[in-house]
Amino acid sequence: MSIEPDTAKEKRPQLLHDELPKEHDDPLIGMLHRVIRVGVKVLAILMVFVILWGIFDVVYVLYQQLSSPPILLLEVGDIFRLFGAFMVVLIAIEIFINIRLYLGTSVLPIQLVIATALMAIARKVIVLDIETVSAEYVLAIAAVVLALGVTHWLVARKH
Repeated sequence: MSIEPDTAKEKRPQLLHDELPKEHDDPLIGMLHRVIRVGVKVLAILMVFVILWGIFDVVYVLYQQLSSPPILLLEVGDIFRLFGAFMVVLIAIEIFINIRLYLGTSVLPIQLVIATALMAIARKVIVLDIETVSAEYVLAIAAVVLALGVTHWLVARKH
């Protein structure tokens, strides 16, 4: 007997997690959960403003860099700063997605949280000025990248 591909996906174990259930046996706890959920929604709204502000900042910095002499030319340092600004916006978007998933589902998005952390450390690597940091700092970043990469691989393999 074989399992259909769609059925196999449904049979996969999922990490179910309902951190702040809307209903609770204790009315006070239920009310506190609702208050926290409203707070998380406010954070989601604020994160959208942060994302929009970050996009505006990237556009503004790019305009400034391209309009200053020499016109329409960017130096390597300018490009790395722009990469860093882009990555900050992308990380903010990932955090917003984490917030949205936290509010909308009962599935704990462990893999997405790890991927967001990987993106954040990748930003550090991209904008890293190797001439101004110590060897220990570079090794620490390498250890974090390795740990997050292995964790992401293990979580993805389990699912």
